[in-house]
Amino acid sequence: MRYNQLGESDINVSEICLGTMTYGRQNSIEEAHQQLEYAIAHGVNFIDAAEMYPVPPSEKTYGLTETYIGEWLKHQQRDKVIVATKIAGPGRGFKWLRGGADAIERDNIKQAVDDSLKRLQTDYIDLYQIHWPDRYVPRFGQTIFDPTQAKPSVPIVEQLEAFADVIQAGKIRYLGLSNETPWGVTQFSNAAKQLGLPKVISIQNAYNLLNRVFDGALAEAVYYENIGLLAYSPLAFGFLTGKYLNGKPENTRITLFENFGQRYLKPKVTEAVAAYVELAKRHKLSPTQLALAFVRSRWFVTSTIIGATTLEQLQENLESVNLVLSKEILAELDAINTQHPNPAP
Repeated sequence: MRYNQLGESDINVSEICLGTMTYGRQNSIEEAHQQLEYAIAHGVNFIDAAEMYPVPPSEKTYGLTETYIGEWLKHQQRDKVIVATKIAGPGRGFKWLRGGADAIERDNIKQAVDDSLKRLQTDYIDLYQIHWPDRYVPRFGQTIFDPTQAKPSVPIVEQLEAFADVIQAGKIRYLGLSNETPWGVTQFSNAAKQLGLPKVISIQNAYNLLNRVFDGALAEAVYYENIGLLAYSPLAFGFLTGKYLNGKPENTRITLFENFGQRYLKPKVTEAVAAYVELAKRHKLSPTQLALAFVRSRWFVTSTIIGATTLEQLQENLESVNLVLSKEILAELDAINTQHPNPAP
């Protein structure tokens, strides 16, 4: 396991981050703790959560993931574990979330941070992320910006000022973005520089062989702003394992939850997945490990967020750190991407 500096922080995170969004829905607290113990024992020091987890989000399960982690975290040496979580933003219609108060503004930020600290049973959060922008942006599979949907939102400067307060109070160490755009990255960075406010050190966006949108303008933005990508969905909801090529297996997110993972149900996905799986087999590689090794190979990826519902899946995912892709295989992956560009953006 390698460890990488996260942006301009003093945090070094494992190249694999344990995602936890199934805890409380697909995984029991006992299974969650087994995964956490296994990951830590195999070099992972980085755990990612969110106040709205598990997914799909609901009032009944809201906060369970953080609660499960907290019951484990209280028994750990706290400074050995890097804990990240997120504040939910507006636009999802979660009326049960703080009574529908979901703007990224001072009171909500303070309440959300305090609530997460309580559930996580810790005094501080290492990385606190804005789960999606306060303003309107296309997200979760949408690709076209529609100016008619733009609406008033909390100014970025005011968001940063509010986060500065909780950083000053010692409740969070660093700030990150998620599901953000190049415009958003530069606006947050410029405001921080000009006004001496907290600089964002990370961005958590989807990135995988079916969705390489980050390769373009976002890669340029993080390069110049020295921001690390925490790549989520590196297996594209499991599609890149090849398990959906012959139907829908039972007890998977796609079969359990209606209308979930729509970005991976688009017309060209199956053709692209088949091509990547065939390449893996030709080189006698696991499709799972090929997909994960590809994400790890990108210069802008600081950590790859993996999720699993079984220890067997977690083991295979973690073993991907032993695979370094050759220039020849990387070239073949690029060739498939040229034939099937971004079928699941």
